[in-house]
Amino acid sequence: MHAAVTELLGRRVRLGLIGGGGASLIGPVHRIAARFDDCFETVAGVLSSKPERALAEAQALGLPRGYADIATMIAEEAKRPDGIDAVAIMTPNDSHQAYAEMALDAGLDVICDKPLTNDLESALALVEKARSRGLVFSLTHNYSGYPMVREARCAVAENELGPLRIATVSYVQGSLGTRVEDKPEAISDRLRWRLDPARGGLSHVMGDIGTHAHQLLCFVTGRRVEAVLADVGPALPDRATHDTASVILRLEGGVRGMLFATKAATGAENAISLEAYGEAGGLAWTQATANELRVMRNARPAEIRTRGLPTLHPYSRRATRIPPGHPEAFFEAFANIYSDFALLVASRRAGKPADPFAMQAPGAVDGAEGLAFVEACLESTATGTWAKVPRV
Repeated sequence: MHAAVTELLGRRVRLGLIGGGGASLIGPVHRIAARFDDCFETVAGVLSSKPERALAEAQALGLPRGYADIATMIAEEAKRPDGIDAVAIMTPNDSHQAYAEMALDAGLDVICDKPLTNDLESALALVEKARSRGLVFSLTHNYSGYPMVREARCAVAENELGPLRIATVSYVQGSLGTRVEDKPEAISDRLRWRLDPARGGLSHVMGDIGTHAHQLLCFVTGRRVEAVLADVGPALPDRATHDTASVILRLEGGVRGMLFATKAATGAENAISLEAYGEAGGLAWTQATANELRVMRNARPAEIRTRGLPTLHPYSRRATRIPPGHPEAFFEAFANIYSDFALLVASRRAGKPADPFAMQAPGAVDGAEGLAFVEACLESTATGTWAKVPRV
């Protein structure tokens, strides 16, 4: 990827960071992913909403240029011949729209942590702004970066399973298996804002992991969800926060499906799994064995495809860095999203056609579709009936 980017630009993409300092869980993941394939030079950043802390964090990370606030960074970088080309946003959900709009208005490409925003209206506004300015907007739905998830997408797209009939996805965590809200002094800062509806969104489970599950299912099947029958709410008594969602799905083409997401499964360790079945066969993938894809046929032994083999589809081989038998996992999958973003940015700036594989990376439209899905699930829960998912 590095060679392709430097061939287009003559250099790495210059990146500015927004958020991700301190005890952030996802900040270091973004920074590592950005540097993994040597496509980016991280040159500037605002790593906290508190000016003094922002400057201290930038110095501690060794950033060439640290700033006290986002507006100053964008304005100052625009004056420099070596200023940033793009920003990476890894802040609480309620700030995504404002920071992304500032960047887009300044002509900067954007990569943003999910969910895109907290509501469909603001998500659609970002989609339109990025589209009208002709800028790249990528979203870090990182599970679609796994090579064997991409292999699953290709298997469905190339009709290996025959006409698709059933698709299911599950995302199970245990962080809210007990009433953590009864001990507010023990809640970390990164969980506290997520549990606040004003900052983390109206449905914690849907915004935090439900959107991941939805994007993973749609990415692999190549189909959008058309309607839902949902039950979203708390599994624990007297809890105000949504911690669990059970959703029956109707996808395009008559495909039936289910989505289950919970943060109240005590002891669960970020368990993500997906299955899809057609008339000719099925497939199953789980993050616990991320380097394998199980492909099944009736009356035949299951085929286990493993990452890195020359017999895999080009899209999944492209996402692999080391030979089979050397496991790749979370950081590499995240880095695949960043490398796709780098190629899209470099292609746009060079005025060249974008890499077709890079164009499959999740973007602002995928983020808006996730918010449309969430709002439909909340509507269905409130009415006890099916709800249509608005088209984006």
